[in-house]
Amino acid sequence: METPKTVLRVSDLHTAYGQSEVLHGISFEARANETVAIMGRNGMGKTTLFKSLIGMLPLKSGRIEVDGKDLSKEESHRRVAGGIAFVPQGRMIFPTLTVEENIQTGLENAKDKRIPEEIYALFPVLFDMRRRKGGNLSGGQQQQLAIARALVSDPKVLLLDEPTEGIQPSIIKDIARALNEIRRMRGLSIVVSEQVLSFAMEVADRLFVIEGGRLVHESARADTDVSRIRQYLSV
Repeated sequence: METPKTVLRVSDLHTAYGQSEVLHGISFEARANETVAIMGRNGMGKTTLFKSLIGMLPLKSGRIEVDGKDLSKEESHRRVAGGIAFVPQGRMIFPTLTVEENIQTGLENAKDKRIPEEIYALFPVLFDMRRRKGGNLSGGQQQQLAIARALVSDPKVLLLDEPTEGIQPSIIKDIARALNEIRRMRGLSIVVSEQVLSFAMEVADRLFVIEGGRLVHESARADTDVSRIRQYLSV
């Protein structure tokens, strides 16, 4: 079997807030049809990494490539056009827009403004609630909405920052199932930052641990020593 091609390649990423460097040379890649989990406690650099990947924080140095194209110097909207979609921590949906209108905001650059049927097939609850205001959805429904909005831009790489935060366990299972389905249907690369190990083990092919702005551990899911990763995640 040939190895699937690398879609996202992150090389020696350094990011600083002012004078203090927060990411110290992060390198990893994600292949087509692969999910990678970045595990770590709060304050270890997960969100900084994701904001650096989407262009909300400027890089001090390093490269971010999607399909071989260097996006490191591009503005956020150019990175989206280059194939990166981002679901931020806290979901950031528009509370006063309907579900349908929220999803359509992801289509602003698309020629066809219709929402693809497969989006509602993945998240049937959104179809049922498509006329409802985003602010009236539960946390889990808002998370599904945020993922749906990111997907309509037809990305090559889907970044999800702490997708299970504040969500009840039954919905976490739904989100895991949807992510596995999305990957199978679209063959895209998914990168999730996560503290819930059971969720990461359900969706990720490979797991990394970030600590103090460095990747300190990598394992394939099958070879993952769960107790070792738990040690990293416990304070």
